[in-house]
Amino acid sequence: MNEDIASKIHDIKDIVKIPDNSIFIYYGLIFVALLLTLIIIIFIIKYFKNKKVNQRKIYFDILKNIEFKDSKKDAYTITKYIRILAQNKREKILANELINELEEYKYKKNVPNITTDIKNKLNTLLGIIDV
Repeated sequence: MNEDIASKIHDIKDIVKIPDNSIFIYYGLIFVALLLTLIIIIFIIKYFKNKKVNQRKIYFDILKNIEFKDSKKDAYTITKYIRILAQNKREKILANELINELEEYKYKKNVPNITTDIKNKLNTLLGIIDV
């Protein structure tokens, strides 16, 4: 009886196995997404890590924000940072003039307040310096 049925339906073919690669594609896409995410995170970290702090700008801000309360300390601070900031010939000449005028405020025990002339020279010099 099985032979009769088999002879009647001879055009039906056996089940064919279709290769299923979808799991490999899925894992491959996850791997690529994780790899891209890792690369983006590395670039972000390098960008913020390599961002250098501009020391000249910090020194310029220190000089700009001097309150002129302690003349001796301020004279030393101005001398220290003006020497670092002055780069071209004109700036160095003005800086040396200012430093020479600040000498009277450095080496004495009691010093008077810094004069407005020196404050004006400092502001002029800070206006000339490019940061």
